[in-house]
Amino acid sequence: MLKQRIITALILLPIALAGFFLLEGGAFALFIAVVVVLGAWEWARLAGFEAQPLRIAYAALVAVLLYLVYAAPALAPWLLVIGVLWWAFATFLVLNYPDSSRYWGGLPGRLLIGLLILLPAWQGLVVIKQWQLANWLILAVMALVWVADIGAYFSGKRFGKRKLAPRVSPGKSWEGLIGGLLLSLLLTVVVGVVRDWSFTQFLLALPAAALVVLISVVGDLTESMFKRQSGIKDSSNLLPGHGGVLDRIDSLTAAVPVFALLLWLAGWGTL
Repeated sequence: MLKQRIITALILLPIALAGFFLLEGGAFALFIAVVVVLGAWEWARLAGFEAQPLRIAYAALVAVLLYLVYAAPALAPWLLVIGVLWWAFATFLVLNYPDSSRYWGGLPGRLLIGLLILLPAWQGLVVIKQWQLANWLILAVMALVWVADIGAYFSGKRFGKRKLAPRVSPGKSWEGLIGGLLLSLLLTVVVGVVRDWSFTQFLLALPAAALVVLISVVGDLTESMFKRQSGIKDSSNLLPGHGGVLDRIDSLTAAVPVFALLLWLAGWGTL
């Protein structure tokens, strides 16, 4: 399994880096759309679609919606706000699972939730790509999530005792969450020192980084919640050794729209 994971990572990493940092404009939007559409195909299964034609139809619907959103950039701020509101509600759902499953709205509700997860994440990356220091900003949100994951893994393994959400993901602990959060905040401080931030910039950046990290955990737990309800271990086997696309981007789907909206509110770019 480890060998398979390494081989898959070595193949996908250069493709992902090239797509994120070398492509621009419509090519970048299309690259991210391919990832999102694959995620939609996986989500259809979590929502309850077992038949391939139905899963493909849902993925096609998401592709059409992405095109319509791309053709109407004025929708960007609304889509980001909707995404952030969804993740606030998802926090409630995760904390109250399994009782909260009654709020999912059955199959139609679960299909809608897929749109709320995937479309704002795509929009967030497309918006960020248009701003000053675009590639660095994309790297920043990814680094926050990755560093938090690494910190959570090692601190949870060493100190983890109190379960974070035992009914959703028994392996996660409060100690892991705190360790990941502290490591991501340390990264933020290092970046601020290197870039010579002012005291005010630190006051804004640290709470923002903490919020992005915390909401990324909700993204991870949300997918785990739906997988647990569906009795599914991995969203698919598209990525040998890694599971599915959603298994790799679940944290980012939550972190990206929140990150983008916070930057916009801070005056970083225009929407």
